[in-house]
Amino acid sequence: MHDSLKDIVFGSTAGIISEVFEYPFDLAKVRLQSQLLTGQKQFKGPIDCLVKTYQAEGITGLYRGLPVPLVGSTVETAAIFCAYSTFKNLIHHYTQQELTIPQLGLASAGAGAVTSFLLTPIELVKCKIQVQMMNTHTPPRIPPVGYPITSAALSPLDPPHSKFLFPATSHNHDPLPGPFSIIRNILKTNGIRGLWLGHTGTLLRETGGTASWFAMKEYVARLLIARHPPSPSPPALLPWESALAGSVSGAFCVAALYPADTVKSVMQTEEELLSHRASTATAAREWAVGTSSSSTSPTSSSSSPSQSKPKVRLKPSSSFLSTFVTIYRSHGFRGLYSGCGMTMARAVPSSGIVFLVYDGLVARFG
Repeated sequence: MHDSLKDIVFGSTAGIISEVFEYPFDLAKVRLQSQLLTGQKQFKGPIDCLVKTYQAEGITGLYRGLPVPLVGSTVETAAIFCAYSTFKNLIHHYTQQELTIPQLGLASAGAGAVTSFLLTPIELVKCKIQVQMMNTHTPPRIPPVGYPITSAALSPLDPPHSKFLFPATSHNHDPLPGPFSIIRNILKTNGIRGLWLGHTGTLLRETGGTASWFAMKEYVARLLIARHPPSPSPPALLPWESALAGSVSGAFCVAALYPADTVKSVMQTEEELLSHRASTATAAREWAVGTSSSSTSPTSSSSSPSQSKPKVRLKPSSSFLSTFVTIYRSHGFRGLYSGCGMTMARAVPSSGIVFLVYDGLVARFG
């Protein structure tokens, strides 16, 4: 029990530190993944996404929704290290030998599978928060109809070729929903099962990803320890060796399981983005109809807008397989790895930080 408590404390500490560092990269990754099914490509790549996000939302936009993944990272890292140690001890109880790399992979796969059930609801809320500003334009700067529209009049998040513009009469914007509002809406709409939307992708990513993450880290660590000169004390990694082994394992993990994460992110944000796309198209049609009718009938503009406002209907949530097929048919192999470069740039130093902090805490207090 004492060892499990230490795993929880050490793992959660490492998770918090790494999450603060990596969060802007994760936000860019989710936004790049989520635009795959919207029909509009707002960002050209990860750097373009970060720049436009900063220009439109400021520094707070780069950390939009941070409290949710901060809690998630704390839970995830603590649970993974605790479950990993538990599965290792269980396997060792039967083998009574030092665990091989495949056995370590099996232990970490079990840890990832367990953690995925805790992580899916947290990532669902996080992803929905991260794409909010892809749905919400800045306060309208669209001039009245008939006034020449220039690129300066558009929101920074609008693509230059945007087909749909909001009417200039809408100046009031409802505040963006927070995590608790999102959770209440999910429960109201889809019940308790709705919190595990996209769980198949999380399960695949966490099971295979955690297995490759720990197995590769242990493999590189053993190679580095083998280079140490003989010593009577138990071999231990130097700080830079922990960071190096963690960085290599992070890159390997991302490359192996990234498509599952892409499908998961698209499934978890599809409702928000398609809802916005449908309502925007409706607003554009109403605006066009209202403008054309006002040019022929001065009294037509005074009619109630609610009379012609159709309800937006969304298609049911897609399955993991159907979403995978849709992405592949629409964007090919590159679509499944949308935002992978940003994720790789995030995972390499972040994974190094996690193991540097965790191994350092174990060496100091363990």
